[in-house]
Amino acid sequence: MDWMALFWWSCAVGATLVAIVAALPWLLRRRGVEMCRTMFGLTLIFDSEAADGTAVRLINVNGTFQSVSYVEEGLRCELACEYHREMARRIEARAAAAAREGRRLRVLMMGGGGFSLPKYLAVHVPEADVVVAEIDPEMVRIAREQFFLDECLEQTGAERDGRMRIVVGDAWDVVRGGAAGGTGELYDVIVNEAFGGKRPLGPMETAEGARVIREHLREGGAYIADVRCPLEGRGSAPLREVREAFGAVFASADVVPEWPDEPKKPGNNVFIAW
Repeated sequence: MDWMALFWWSCAVGATLVAIVAALPWLLRRRGVEMCRTMFGLTLIFDSEAADGTAVRLINVNGTFQSVSYVEEGLRCELACEYHREMARRIEARAAAAAREGRRLRVLMMGGGGFSLPKYLAVHVPEADVVVAEIDPEMVRIAREQFFLDECLEQTGAERDGRMRIVVGDAWDVVRGGAAGGTGELYDVIVNEAFGGKRPLGPMETAEGARVIREHLREGGAYIADVRCPLEGRGSAPLREVREAFGAVFASADVVPEWPDEPKKPGNNVFIAW
């Protein structure tokens, strides 16, 4: 093949690739997949089924699943993931204890994503005041329009009556009170779900992060985080670092693993420090 033929062959291949890339959003939409760009990369939104056949909607960012919601009308504010159910159980127990003391529970959620847990709290834990800090306005839009957040807030009145506030901003600024919507007040529970793709955001694994969190919790308050990694072996360092950092600052710490019988399998492990 002479250089001129090679040139025209390269041009044809290049044009074909450009056409494929340009047609990709259309092809995905035909298969029920919406593709968009969010702060942390290429984002896919699509419907699928849970193991029991129940319809679910998912968000995938750069190849990592970020959020899931049931699609059926009566289930849209319920929790589809066991690690979220574990978080909810911890929050519900503390809300009941706060109610016995005659006060409301204050919760800060670092990271909103598809707002699965905030929706659940709006419906099932009306005695909690929840601040959700989500850095990406596009993710908030997706949650409102496609993950039934607006529907939930309208039905519960949680946003109107101030039980839920959504702050578009960096969660670490909000927890310190340095961002709009951040009050600098103490919380009963701080939940960390601030993830960008496969990497945790903010100083979640550091002594500085543990200190900041502890300073903004009430006496006896709890920090709850989703730590996505295996329990053992390759890739397990984030969990080890979190346990070391928060264990040095908090009186107690525990992990509820997603896959206790498969320690080398990556999972959504619930880390609790109090």
